[in-house]
Amino acid sequence: MGRMSMEVPVGETGELPEYAERVLDVADGIPSGRVMTYGDVAEWLGDGGPRQVGRVMALYGGTAPWWRVVRSDGTLLPGHELRALDHYREEGTPLRERGPAAEGHLPRIDMRRARWDGTHT
Repeated sequence: MGRMSMEVPVGETGELPEYAERVLDVADGIPSGRVMTYGDVAEWLGDGGPRQVGRVMALYGGTAPWWRVVRSDGTLLPGHELRALDHYREEGTPLRERGPAAEGHLPRIDMRRARWDGTHT
């Protein structure tokens, strides 16, 4: 069954583009508390690249666990940092604190511990 996005016009049939479906399926498969980079998703699919995956997530990612597809350096998605951080803390995603929270420093994802290779949980 295809996904629908209420915010972005899709094809005349109401279906997402096939590549977007594939990207979102990978995002749906990432276990709670784990992440994949945009490049990891593209590599897993054997198609596209980080920018194409990022574009799909920007346009259609609201229907998937978008916070699990991240930048390779572990920085939180600009404009969505606090929402993502709530998800990471709820799921137990490994984070690296960058300084006192009172000073406004946001953590990064601990990519060494949180990154999922798509093969085991």
